[in-house]
Amino acid sequence: MAVAQRLRQGSTLGSVFVLATLAWNIRFVLFFDSKGSLASSHNEITILIWHWPFHKPMNLSGNVCFNVYNVKNCRLTDDRNMFNNSNVVIFHHKELDNDSHQLPTGPRPSQQMWVWATLESPSNTKGLSKWNSTFNWTMTYREDSDIFVPYGQMVPNLTMALNATIKTGLVSWVVSNYHKVQERAKFYKEFSSYLKVDVFGKASRKPLCSSCLLPMLSKYLFYLALENSVHKDYITEKLWRNAFLAGAIPIVLGPPRENYEKFIPPDSFIHVEDFPSPKHLVEFLITITPKRYQEFFRWRKAYGVKVYTDWRERFCMICSKYQSLPKSKVYTDIERWFNSENVQ
Repeated sequence: MAVAQRLRQGSTLGSVFVLATLAWNIRFVLFFDSKGSLASSHNEITILIWHWPFHKPMNLSGNVCFNVYNVKNCRLTDDRNMFNNSNVVIFHHKELDNDSHQLPTGPRPSQQMWVWATLESPSNTKGLSKWNSTFNWTMTYREDSDIFVPYGQMVPNLTMALNATIKTGLVSWVVSNYHKVQERAKFYKEFSSYLKVDVFGKASRKPLCSSCLLPMLSKYLFYLALENSVHKDYITEKLWRNAFLAGAIPIVLGPPRENYEKFIPPDSFIHVEDFPSPKHLVEFLITITPKRYQEFFRWRKAYGVKVYTDWRERFCMICSKYQSLPKSKVYTDIERWFNSENVQ
């Protein structure tokens, strides 16, 4: 009887050992596939933020992607000790360019994707050629990026608060970096010779605090949404926040009208190229009737505007696209790709 009892106990211990070994093997397989490549625990994708944009860390406590942005199975981390266990590593260009000596030095795990990120235009992005054949995916404002992160977008059926501010001004502009060689500077110089423009921002020594911006701009009928450089899809917060959210009609200078119309209705803005000269544009503005003015806002019946400001939300977008993105892609000439100007 004692022998039988010992056999039963031995059998039980053996079963426990087998189960424990099986559990470990399963855990191991979830992290590495048969080729030694990185895999995801419970299909969770881990994204390592190697550089925080502009060295401004954000709170990553809790399940940020799911709790805040409703993106499942997505983990953000800025812990570089997680490098070997990360599916994706993201590098922001400004810090990458300044801190290149801080790149990962160890072996790169098989199947780990590296992402190059920027929201700047090619005119303001230097030193790209040294990163050729380094990155697998791109994250920019360009629609043809692997992860498209626009400054803003129109969302169907999104409710927007009606801006009921009484309009007391005609045209406003906020500008921080003003250079005479910029296209927008040349336009402003001629335009303002025919029509007064109230200018705010660092360049005019009239900065507006973040909470003051929209209340001030909402007092104006029109806003000069003049981009600092003209490039494909480069349509920034100047349009989305400073004009649309402020309830002003945007007068845009940027890529061609057709490019804008990929993202916003054709009757929601005025393009400077719609007119032979700034003088002709001014003549059009001063003849707009109240009825015609309101027609520029018909889009509000079907759309609302969402402005993207949180880098965590942009990083969570990677998980939404992860399964559909090519895992063998490499940008052999990322400078050439980014500088291509096939504007559509």
